Amino acid sequence: MIKREHYLAQIRGFYDSDLIKIIVGVRRCGKSIILEQIMKEIKKQSNNIIYLNFEDERIKSNIFDCNKLLEYVENNKKDGKCYLFFDEIHEVKDWEKAIKTLRLYDNSVFITGSNSKILSKEYTDAFSGRYVSFRIRPFVYKEILAYAKELNKDVSITDYLIWGGFPKRFEFNQNDMITYLNDLNESIIVKDLILRFNIKNEELFRRIVNYVLVSNSRIFSSRSIETYLKNENVNGSINTIIKYLGYLEKAFVINKINPYSTKTKNELLYYFKIYDEDVSFNSLRSLNNRYDLSHNLENIVYNELLYMNYSLKVLNKNDDKEIDFVAYKDGKEYYIQVAYSVENEKTYEREFSAFNNLDNAHKKIIITNDEIDYSTSTVEHIKLKDFLLMNSLDEI
Repeated sequence: MIKREHYLAQIRGFYDSDLIKIIVGVRRCGKSIILEQIMKEIKKQSNNIIYLNFEDERIKSNIFDCNKLLEYVENNKKDGKCYLFFDEIHEVKDWEKAIKTLRLYDNSVFITGSNSKILSKEYTDAFSGRYVSFRIRPFVYKEILAYAKELNKDVSITDYLIWGGFPKRFEFNQNDMITYLNDLNESIIVKDLILRFNIKNEELFRRIVNYVLVSNSRIFSSRSIETYLKNENVNGSINTIIKYLGYLEKAFVINKINPYSTKTKNELLYYFKIYDEDVSFNSLRSLNNRYDLSHNLENIVYNELLYMNYSLKVLNKNDDKEIDFVAYKDGKEYYIQVAYSVENEKTYEREFSAFNNLDNAHKKIIITNDEIDYSTSTVEHIKLKDFLLMNSLDEI
């Protein structure tokens, strides 16, 4: 497995800190690998390390609550600073009490979880600011290329647009990969959502999940989802819809950002744009291999920009045209449009006209999968294949 230096660099400065290191992300995005890579680095200076994976039933059945965990650590640690690694810690009853205790006694504690219950207010309040958190995501394309080289495989951009970046999937052939992704999807829906949140109306929940995940990179409102359900002769209140969307966010399945409107100079609180954590969530729900490459491409650009550490907004302009992303970092701001292709004249006009009436103080960018350079005097065109290899928009 490749070394995920992008994340390790963020965590490394806290290796010896008494702050609790919380590593979160969607199931199977690579959190356990990050823990292994941290342990490998720490082993160069210490062998006082304890690792427990609470997805292992042998461990979970014997170390199932706070007292058992404290007892195990006390019996197995050596003198001096001990480095504790607990994978999927939320499986342990009263785990937060154990963690609060352990950090007091010369232990450096690292924990992971697939559900943001681990970052919920009740636990973060209990830790009283004595923690740092790190969000891990599936592979971006640069990481895919590095891992594909390890595996002696070729992975095309189209493959990435359809099947995303869950690390394990690259180890399988096409049929086995789809089986793996389907099983992963079902595990997330059932274990991380239906069971964990005790969802009674499973049919309604699945209808909402399927609708949202196959409609990525679009503007939503709770009301529009309610209308969709009514058209499908399914009853679902707005409160239920909001609650279910919250569950998807808590399990890191979707990311939701609010548009910003130049009309009101304010956030549009009742509308939001949703992106899938991984585009495979969309493609698994596509019929007859009719994959939604256009919206998946925008979703991919979103994921890549987050990886580059940009803060993102969607801009709703006075002329009712939308700028897909306003990207902020280090005091710099970029306007970004995304389209699969602008070869068609109408598409070209639609996408480029979105930049009309915007000042030239900030760089205007359009990203497409075209081979031809469509740059103008005011808009920089970036080919997707070039964008995916960038580390920063400063490279333009």
